Amino acid sequence: MRIVAIIQARMGSTRLPGKILKKVNGRSLLSYQLERLQQSNYINDLVIATTIDEKDDLIVEFCKKNNILWFRGSEEDVLARYYETAKTFKADVIVRITSDCPIIDVQVVDKTIWNFMDNNFEYVSNTVERTYPRGLDTEVFTFAALEKAYNEATLARDREHVTAYFYTNPDVFKVGSVQNEVDYSKYRWTVDTEEDFQLIKNIIEKLFFKNPQFTLHDTVNLMEANPDWFYINAHIEQKKL
Repeated sequence: MRIVAIIQARMGSTRLPGKILKKVNGRSLLSYQLERLQQSNYINDLVIATTIDEKDDLIVEFCKKNNILWFRGSEEDVLARYYETAKTFKADVIVRITSDCPIIDVQVVDKTIWNFMDNNFEYVSNTVERTYPRGLDTEVFTFAALEKAYNEATLARDREHVTAYFYTNPDVFKVGSVQNEVDYSKYRWTVDTEEDFQLIKNIIEKLFFKNPQFTLHDTVNLMEANPDWFYINAHIEQKKL
């Protein structure tokens, strides 16, 4: 079984353009994320799925420079981009990660993958019933399920958000959910705005040099030791489907 993590990435964020290549301590956010994901016990390959828009040439240049696999597809039809990427790299199982999650915890990723494999699910996530901080989002699904969604999904929402067709059709797909023992969903560790970036910058600067693979619990402890940090981006609202 070939497990491929596909990280969707583009430069054209509406609220913080170029966010994934913004730097902390001389390194891009995307490089931090990839380094963390490379420690997975289950993932066979990491692939950046970017768009054919010329502004995303910068992402392809990053991939070439750092020997990272990449694929270019539609900017709007992200479901098609995922399907074409998965088909190109012969994935049996896809781990969906978004590039705005630079401090994703590989232990959480592997827990989600293990839950998928152990229960014979077609789609598993830790996002639909959220107990993890936003920014540790992990979804795992079969290529067969992805192909079915690619062929059948017609709503713009489903084409843009890739996995919405899975969790809105639990009668069609065998769907699973991974939840944390403690509800940390109040935390926002994704990067979509300048405030988000400031918080992530604070976290990386404090934790990375002590332990490059700092965990969910390390970050929670840091947040609890600096309670004012919670309010840096607490007012930011996630875009709705």
